[in-house]
Amino acid sequence: MTIHLLKMAVGVADLDHLRDLQSGRIHDVGGRKVVFGYTRRKPRRVEEVTDGGSIYWIIKGAIRARQRVIDLVDEVDEEGEPFCRLHLDPELVPTVAAPRRPMQGWRYLEPADAPADLSGEGGEGDGLPPEMLKELKELGLL
Repeated sequence: MTIHLLKMAVGVADLDHLRDLQSGRIHDVGGRKVVFGYTRRKPRRVEEVTDGGSIYWIIKGAIRARQRVIDLVDEVDEEGEPFCRLHLDPELVPTVAAPRRPMQGWRYLEPADAPADLSGEGGEGDGLPPEMLKELKELGLL
């Protein structure tokens, strides 16, 4: 069964800013382009995350985008401390804005609780700018 990850994009202003930051983290792994992400603690549910799971990015207090998780790799830094390197699909998929409170690290996100893609069929507010979607939700119109 697939499970997703939820993570804060700390210091990121918007989706374009996240794209710019990640453009410098693209690597070729086994003939495939991936974006490296890092976390101190490796998720225990590796098979569920890598079985079609995504990482949902919280930007400015709301989930704004997702990226498919390709792999989770154990690594050790130069000081001997273990960490996990995430291999992410380079494509950032905008989602319907979903408010979230600040948190540290990452959390699991059940598929039923994940916001719809903005470009997807029947996605709430397809094609609307994220700021407008947020305002409409706050007004109770979506």
